[in-house]
Amino acid sequence: MNKPVTPLLTVDIIVELVDQPERPIILIERKYPPLGWALPGGFVDVGETLEQAAVREAREEITLDVNLKCLLGCYSDPNRDTRGHTVSAVYIAEARGEPIAADDARNLATYTPSVLPAALAFDHDRILRDYLYFLRTGKPAALNAV
Repeated sequence: MNKPVTPLLTVDIIVELVDQPERPIILIERKYPPLGWALPGGFVDVGETLEQAAVREAREEITLDVNLKCLLGCYSDPNRDTRGHTVSAVYIAEARGEPIAADDARNLATYTPSVLPAALAFDHDRILRDYLYFLRTGKPAALNAV
């Protein structure tokens, strides 16, 4: 059997800082193209689970250990990443402490979920809209089946 050609698998993490007022979330300023503000995250390594990848990427990019709370959803628009087709599993996580930009992050900032930068990389604006909907309703956003 021929090995199928499939999208690359990634994870993104919405990290809520539970030891700060209003539980701000962390966004990173990407060091490498595509540039812009984004959720911490990256590619899943062969041999690791999605959850292991999410915890590793958070530690690498924002230097915090995270506690994964839930899976917000999976995002698979073939145009979500200009480098090629990726599918991302997006987790909501909690962390404590002072994040530090590292690895692929040039800089980082914390934002209350209702006040976010205008220009976000990838499809992270959609992901964060879905996150806000989840915060308001406790339910996942509607699927965008085509």
